[in-house]
Amino acid sequence: MKVCEITGKVALVGNNVSHSNVKTKRKFSPNLKTKRFWSEEEGRWITLKVSASGIKTINKKGLAAALKDAAAPKKIY
Repeated sequence: MKVCEITGKVALVGNNVSHSNVKTKRKFSPNLKTKRFWSEEEGRWITLKVSASGIKTINKKGLAAALKDAAAPKKIY
């Protein structure tokens, strides 16, 4: 399942709307990237599946604080 491990973002459901205004269901996936982050506390690399906004959060707060405040379940780290 596509879930950001920092922000908890998941896919949303919406409509494709054609030129004739016919609506069909579609899915909006979060902008996820698999990225490695260096953990100074543990002295190792941590691989996370994060959204673009999750990467910005880690850059702003730092990895340890972002993991502590993470919205997704803690089973990954």
